[in-house]
Amino acid sequence: MPPRGGKRLASHSRPGAAARPGARNAPPPGAPAPPDGRGLGRRSNGGGPRSCAMAGRGALLRHCPLLLPQNLEGTAYEGFVSAQGRDFHIRILLPADSQLKNARIECSWRLKKILHGYRHIVKQRLHSCPDLVSFVVELKTILEIALKNTQELHVPWPPEYYSCLVRDLEILGWNKVAYVDTALTTIKLKAEDSCDRQHLITLKLSAKYPSEPPDCTVDFPVQFAISWMPQDSLVDIHKQFLAALESLKEFWDTMDEIDGKTWVLEPENPARCATSRRIAIGNNVSVNIEVDPRHPKMLPECYFLGADHVVNPLRTKLNNNMHLWDPEISLLQNLRDLLEIDFPSRAALEKSDFAKDCGICYAYRLNGATPDQVCDEPRCGQPFHQACLYEWLQGLPSSRQSFNVIFGECPYCNKPLTLKSSVKKP
Repeated sequence: MPPRGGKRLASHSRPGAAARPGARNAPPPGAPAPPDGRGLGRRSNGGGPRSCAMAGRGALLRHCPLLLPQNLEGTAYEGFVSAQGRDFHIRILLPADSQLKNARIECSWRLKKILHGYRHIVKQRLHSCPDLVSFVVELKTILEIALKNTQELHVPWPPEYYSCLVRDLEILGWNKVAYVDTALTTIKLKAEDSCDRQHLITLKLSAKYPSEPPDCTVDFPVQFAISWMPQDSLVDIHKQFLAALESLKEFWDTMDEIDGKTWVLEPENPARCATSRRIAIGNNVSVNIEVDPRHPKMLPECYFLGADHVVNPLRTKLNNNMHLWDPEISLLQNLRDLLEIDFPSRAALEKSDFAKDCGICYAYRLNGATPDQVCDEPRCGQPFHQACLYEWLQGLPSSRQSFNVIFGECPYCNKPLTLKSSVKKP
């Protein structure tokens, strides 16, 4: 047995103490080497999880030095992101698995307001960026763009803008002003045409007004563009607006006569820009017309809706009598003469007499559409929405389809029925 003192020496002494810098991790003489070098690698400076995390935090510190980790796990970060010399408070909370797509972002109301129109882009970057550093870089880029596009939120408009605008409004007359927003950037002017119809024009002004013209929005069936010089004012816009109204007077006279003397099935509440009308002719029979706003008394495009045995004679009359069209009389009277019919009177009949529900969904309107398909069987004549009938025929094993045409049977009378999924032409 070795002496007791030697045992104590082996227990308390450090082998190779004299060569400490190079041999502190060396195994005792005769000891087996650690498998795969794991005993040595444990103290090395290789890319372990902690070193990777430290490297990631270092990169984050370089790109966003004011955004700091709030815990050792690296799942919470709070601080500021900087863009265009401004700092915005933000907090990023990562889930336990550090999946960026499931991260939660909290920010100040100011940053939230700036990024309001870019939320879908931020969400997309959360899903696509591989790590937090990449996302923060992307976020700063988005913030730079958002700040450039919303400078008007932060830069006060010059006092000259307000004094010039108020002066123009006073010269125009407040009786022609329908609306002014609190920021004095959106204005609605009103005007009457020669038939006492009320019209509005919406103006959106920039800080460079009157050097730059305002954006104009009108309820016209044609494009409206103003002619503008830096010395012009709201008075000039109002004059051009009135002139445009008079140029469309004949169109609106035509449409008003149709709306007042016939039953219009669609649109339900037509706007001034609407150029089409679906006019009831009889039970489950109607004609859709498209009027040219520049030439409202010319023959419009006509599209008949109803059973073939009813609309085919109407198409024939229209084609045969087309030469009788007289631009000196109203469009409605021309249609009466060519089709040799009287449109149902609003005084004698109700709209419900023509607004028949769909025979499949039992509703009149479906996503804004009304029933425009009718069974051709004279004793049936049941109307359907095109979408409802298409889905019904698609589900029948006896139906067959050739390109965009489906051949099947009427849900009510079982007579042969054909549906074209594309828009029909007269």
